[in-house]
Amino acid sequence: MNKFKRLFLSIFASIILLSTSVLADKIKIGTEGAYPPWNAKDESGKLIGFEIELANFLCIYMKHECTIVEQDWDGMIPALVMRKFDAIMAGMSITDERMKTINFSQGYADEVASLAVMKGSSLEGMDTPKAINLSTGGSAVNNALETLTAALTGKTIGVQTATIHQNFLESGDVGKVNIRTYKTQDEVNLDLAAGRIDAALAAAVAFTDYAEKSGKDVVLVGPTFAGGAFGNGVGVGIRKGDNSSAQGKKDAKLLKDFNKAIDTARKQGKISELAIKWFGFDASM
Repeated sequence: MNKFKRLFLSIFASIILLSTSVLADKIKIGTEGAYPPWNAKDESGKLIGFEIELANFLCIYMKHECTIVEQDWDGMIPALVMRKFDAIMAGMSITDERMKTINFSQGYADEVASLAVMKGSSLEGMDTPKAINLSTGGSAVNNALETLTAALTGKTIGVQTATIHQNFLESGDVGKVNIRTYKTQDEVNLDLAAGRIDAALAAAVAFTDYAEKSGKDVVLVGPTFAGGAFGNGVGVGIRKGDNSSAQGKKDAKLLKDFNKAIDTARKQGKISELAIKWFGFDASM
């Protein structure tokens, strides 16, 4: 190969790489980094967790250049709307209330909720089904809620603020309880372990992850919850987009891109693989 041909091929390769870089959309994904095992940080401050790894794979499937940024939970949706980032992957459940403000991709994982107490609590051993779906209703659900109402009367329950768990406790489905809100799930866990609250409500895996890592005797009690106030799985939050503006078209396209990528990840077994790695079971939808 003569030097002119080598020079031509080198220039051609550079053009291809430059074109690929230009064509790749650059997007930012917001996450909390404080909700293990969904999303968290290791000792060095690096973001880790189920959603961090899944986000990286989805970006590969979409052929987008992605940056994952941290955002406090209670400012997550406002920051998305204000274009601080382009999508949310933060253990955020798909609910009708949130869909008034933002769009969601299809769900990529289930997030059942549970009450947790410290071992030896009087709330252990409640006679309820193992799981209830509030959307289905029926006598089993009603009986479970009546049992919970009687058991939780006068108790102080801790939850992370601005969550589906807070919404459920405020709905009145389990009567009037004393609700104590916290900025992060870590703060909920610490006060539960310290005995400053009687129980806590969050994603079941958030408690099992904390118990495993801390060695604390945290026990799940009552049924696991799904449906109703708890939404329809966890999805990617994206700004509402339409064809009336360039940005609206970009947001609408991003929603389609995420849905297609989630389909690919599911078909290839990647979501199941990551769920088993981080949760210990297949939470894929």
